[in-house]
Amino acid sequence: MRLRAIKGAKEKIASYSEYVQDIQDTRREEDVEKLSLPKRFDRTKQLHIEIGMGKGQFIHTLASRHPEINYLGIERFDSVLYRALEKVIDQPLDNLFLLRMDAKYINAIFAEVKVDQIYLNFSDPWPKARHEKRRLTHPSFLKQYEELLKEDGVLELKTDNRLLFEYSKEQMQDYPMDLIFVTEDLHNEKVENIQTEFEEKFAKEGKNIYKIRAKFRRT
Repeated sequence: MRLRAIKGAKEKIASYSEYVQDIQDTRREEDVEKLSLPKRFDRTKQLHIEIGMGKGQFIHTLASRHPEINYLGIERFDSVLYRALEKVIDQPLDNLFLLRMDAKYINAIFAEVKVDQIYLNFSDPWPKARHEKRRLTHPSFLKQYEELLKEDGVLELKTDNRLLFEYSKEQMQDYPMDLIFVTEDLHNEKVENIQTEFEEKFAKEGKNIYKIRAKFRRT
């Protein structure tokens, strides 16, 4: 489901600053721009973020169903983010804002902002051992999420990749984290589930969808 590059996507993103913030590309953490939450966000509401939102179906649907929560959708690639932006342009939501940024700088960008929930939906599994540190549930990322989340915050993972599911479960337990919900067949569970574009495709192919909800064990 690779998306073709959209000519001028970055320029188009820049023209909709009321819906999206383009965090500058950088190789140094100290040079990243700090996040400015949109003024329309009610600061008394919970804040949820999706890291790697793809074309935005999940987070846009979630935000439309739950106006009592603020949402930030994060995506690194211009052309993919622009497809998510199109959904926001067609149906603006006061509680949804988009960011173009690299997840490895998330703590530097968020600075003083604390989050109630983080969603990792169908992240790249990076199956080769030499790429382990790029997996979004590697301990180096878990450490960032622990610092970013509020005391009772939740980390949620969905994937079709069994190896990533098993790896993530093991890393979370070793960190340590408490697993509060685990399933190897989400679509047969009686729980609310908003599907991503990838999820719809994989489900039609008969693949199982795995899910983990976890909290950090605070000491």
